[in-house]
Amino acid sequence: MTSLAHAATWDSATALLAGTPSVLDPAGDRAETIEQVWWILFAISAVVFAVVAFLVLLAVARRSGRPLRGPEARDPLWARVLVLVGGVAFPAVVLVGLFALTVDTLPAVSAPAEEGELTVEVEGMQWFWDVRYPEEGIVTANEIHIPVGTPVEVRVTTGDVIHSFWVPQLNRKIDLVPGKVNSIVLEADRPGVYRGQCAEFCGVQHANMAFFVIAEPRDEFEAWAGRMARPPGEPADEDAERGRDVFLEYGCGGCHTIEGTEADGELGPDLTHLGDRRTIAAGTIPNTRGWLAGWVLDPQHVKPGNRMPGIDIPGEEFQALLDYLESLE
Repeated sequence: MTSLAHAATWDSATALLAGTPSVLDPAGDRAETIEQVWWILFAISAVVFAVVAFLVLLAVARRSGRPLRGPEARDPLWARVLVLVGGVAFPAVVLVGLFALTVDTLPAVSAPAEEGELTVEVEGMQWFWDVRYPEEGIVTANEIHIPVGTPVEVRVTTGDVIHSFWVPQLNRKIDLVPGKVNSIVLEADRPGVYRGQCAEFCGVQHANMAFFVIAEPRDEFEAWAGRMARPPGEPADEDAERGRDVFLEYGCGGCHTIEGTEADGELGPDLTHLGDRRTIAAGTIPNTRGWLAGWVLDPQHVKPGNRMPGIDIPGEEFQALLDYLESLE
């Protein structure tokens, strides 16, 4: 019963985070262009499938009950013309047309970087996303905030293996290649939370390497940016203050950074404003006290293969640590 209850809770959390990352629900002009191409490809594929299925059934019906012809028999001229037109000419026309459509679509989804009014730098890691706003001095993880109606240039690279950055509702996918910086422009025409995903197999937790693009009105984005540019305040009470000491005593600062403290590690996500995020473990679980506790105590159970070790902390100290982490907003 315990395992069934755990599975049900896990499924609920997964459903909460899943969202609708579909190219058929575009939230910007670039994604709408991709959707149009999708529907054209679908329509052509449906027609081709229907024609081929009809011809197969027709051939079976014509041959049913007839004796096989000898090797010297020749097909009638009309049959040879049909094979030439239907098997060579028609596919060639379709493929050339689709190629031209694809080439014509590329400028719309590959806008030059100069169009971006805001720059975001994203580095893919096994298995999370490091996110930086160089002009604003903001560092966060697994969430990209953008103002609605503003083209944002996203510059991507990777610190380990090849990853692929993809937000289906906003634009096409783009690869993250070691030693190279690629870029793409994201622009949302309505507020919302748009799920992104690594789309290139990158290891055992590839499927749990998600991120979220939060598009919000300009004033809300600026308010968020203002909060993120400042280090978190001093702990509000003794429990949170003790939690900060626990964080440093147990070596968490060797992997994570928290601005305004001695923690300056770079192996894991920056935790400066952890309490402000919707999820932890790169979209794997919601950022609630219970899930956060489970993640700190036994991260390998939640996300096997990740680089974070579990920590055995006595009860009172552990609760103080949770108080501190939740206060980082």
